[in-house]
Amino acid sequence: MRWWCSTLVSAALAACLPLYLLSGCEQRLEPPAQHGELLVAVRQTPAYFQEENGKAKGFDHDLVQFFALELGVKARFLVAADHQELLTWVKQGKVHFAAAPQADDPGLRFTSTLRESGQLIVQHASAPLADSLEALAGKRIEVLAGSPQEAALKAMGNGHPPFVIVPRDDLNEIDLLERVSLKKSELAATDTTHFKIASNFYPEVEEAQELGSKVNFAWAFAADGDPALYQRAQEFVRRIRQDGTLVRVHDRYFGHIHRITNDGVSDFLEHVSRVLPHYRAAFIAAQEVTGIDWRLLAALAYQESRWDPLATSPTGVRGIMMLTEDTADHLKVTNRLDAKQSIRAGAKYLAELIEQVPATVHEPDRTWLALAAYNLGNGHMNGARAIATGLKRDASSWFEMKQVLPLLARQKYYDRLKSGRARGGEAVIMVENVRTYHDILSRFEPAYLGSNYAPPIFSIPPMYERSDTGTVMLPLPF
Repeated sequence: MRWWCSTLVSAALAACLPLYLLSGCEQRLEPPAQHGELLVAVRQTPAYFQEENGKAKGFDHDLVQFFALELGVKARFLVAADHQELLTWVKQGKVHFAAAPQADDPGLRFTSTLRESGQLIVQHASAPLADSLEALAGKRIEVLAGSPQEAALKAMGNGHPPFVIVPRDDLNEIDLLERVSLKKSELAATDTTHFKIASNFYPEVEEAQELGSKVNFAWAFAADGDPALYQRAQEFVRRIRQDGTLVRVHDRYFGHIHRITNDGVSDFLEHVSRVLPHYRAAFIAAQEVTGIDWRLLAALAYQESRWDPLATSPTGVRGIMMLTEDTADHLKVTNRLDAKQSIRAGAKYLAELIEQVPATVHEPDRTWLALAAYNLGNGHMNGARAIATGLKRDASSWFEMKQVLPLLARQKYYDRLKSGRARGGEAVIMVENVRTYHDILSRFEPAYLGSNYAPPIFSIPPMYERSDTGTVMLPLPF
């Protein structure tokens, strides 16, 4: 996921912005049915991002697509450079609405809240804790221009803050926090969602203090815009709240972001620098065979063995992909401790499990359920699906199944199953950790898209230095 790359903003804007938006014309759009498409303004954030293949996804993306499907039109996303442009387009009638934080603006009206997030000030872990208003005296706090955090900082100082507010319109949220991790900025104001995500990339960034009230994210419409479309959107939001769609989509993109401790992230980043280069080619070769993103395979291997080709568990699973003897025999592995054989076989096994997931299950749930089966075995996974059906839960939804899987350890449920007892809760933790490791690798390691692939010079954040022997040195001084 490379939603943090600011260059995508201008590229996406140039690609999708209709010419009439550039003309300065203030004429409002026709309703989506008459216009032929639903035009929605977004920013590049964790809620809307583009992968290396150019495909867009995210919380805002999925909800807008569902709404457009209900309206019977296609959705087109216009990527704004900053908060001000996002809402200006709405008030000028150049888009039907925007996915944005709620703001006190008479020119706008917002739907009911889609998600919420706290606000906070963050700092480098090595700095004295700025946990009070007095501790902020004389300090510079960077913030995105026009963001809710800028307004909260101004209110926090009652018009005469003892700190200096530094608005930035040339960065995104993750860039802002990266600067703190590099000690290029002393403090930054952000929301808790971005902080939790960034802490998986920059574990040395920590919370200094909370900042004001929560931020509510919703859809922003022009106050003098189409009342029928606004009412339709309100009804849509109410319905997805009631039928569980909203919580499922939220879990899809944000449900896994804070399961690994900062120490765990630091350890992973060290392994990325020191160990992964020895196995990167084998993971890429496995992607060429199976089509599974090599970074997902590497994330799975790290969760299984910490990339130790000699790893052995008390239950007899062995190797970098922790294969059972039966699985190794099935995939014709002659030596489970041979990293190349193990990686190739583990990738093939995961591909088989993905293929065995019922066709009614769509991505990304399909892959996440297959990862759980990698941990449990297909017999236990099928047992969990049977339990889900009996409880009238959706066995095609990872959100539902990760609540059902822990029941495999309760006698009330496993006594009914041929497969017997299993530690389903461990499978849930395993999948959520793999998702986080994959996110981190996607931040720092390029996708393999063919012959143009080039491995990174540095595989970890630039605050670390790698020696000629591949060992990780202490953080660079600034």
